[in-house]
Amino acid sequence: MKKLIILGAILSVLSVSVYGEEEVKKDSSWTLGGMAALNLSQINLSNWAAGGENAVGFDVSFAYSADYKKNKHLWQNRLELAYGLNQTETDGSKKTNDKIYFSSNYGYELTKNLYFSSMVNFNSQFAKGYDYKAEPKELISRFMSPGYLMGGIGLTWTPKKYFSATFSALSWRGTFVTSDELSEQGAYGVTPGKHLFSEMGGNLKLEVNYEFLKNMTIYSRADFFSNYLEDAKNVDVRWDVMLNMKVNKWFSANISTNMIYDNDTKIAQDDGTKGPRLQFKEVLGVGFQVNF
Repeated sequence: MKKLIILGAILSVLSVSVYGEEEVKKDSSWTLGGMAALNLSQINLSNWAAGGENAVGFDVSFAYSADYKKNKHLWQNRLELAYGLNQTETDGSKKTNDKIYFSSNYGYELTKNLYFSSMVNFNSQFAKGYDYKAEPKELISRFMSPGYLMGGIGLTWTPKKYFSATFSALSWRGTFVTSDELSEQGAYGVTPGKHLFSEMGGNLKLEVNYEFLKNMTIYSRADFFSNYLEDAKNVDVRWDVMLNMKVNKWFSANISTNMIYDNDTKIAQDDGTKGPRLQFKEVLGVGFQVNF
């Protein structure tokens, strides 16, 4: 009897899920799409004359977009998650990739392809990050240290299905540093001992999501932020690119790059000085991927 009840419950959940999926598919107002990928690497050496050491690593990523467009309403949503780890015999485990990103933008149409809009986005990471060049290693980041939250109002322009531009003329950006250790250092622009650095300014976001060849897509997002109240000429830039090449139903190759310039993020140099620098990260992976 218990097995029948459990089976009935499972079938009920599945039927509701299928029905829900059918309802979404019937509603052409929604454009849904995403992917989940797992890339693995492993090196094993034995009596290898050229040297080296055993290593194992993984990188997992997830991206999903849900866009709604009907009558005069436009609602764009995107979530990106990523985490990677590498372990060697001598250095132990080190984080190689870490990302949390969420954005939501609502617009009301003023004229064709032009919307009055409001947006919110959030950036942070999952785990602690260290400067391994220092002895001993130094904590330089963790969840919500930093964490970036932005909200603003302005205009969104969508001339093509694969391209959109959002200019938020009035935007607030908060940089959170919840770690007491990093807060005391005045990391990421906060006043030493404080946990929040607020800025008022303008933000321009350009987004492209385009399949330029069969099974080959590119997603690119560039954000430009200027603080009206302090050093407006210093524009902070965050540019993310994801190139995905699908091999078959289960396997793919992907390349992601992240470029950041933030005038309030001071990076230590070999000579001991600290200052804003262009940050760049590239991740290449070949492995399992599911598109949905």
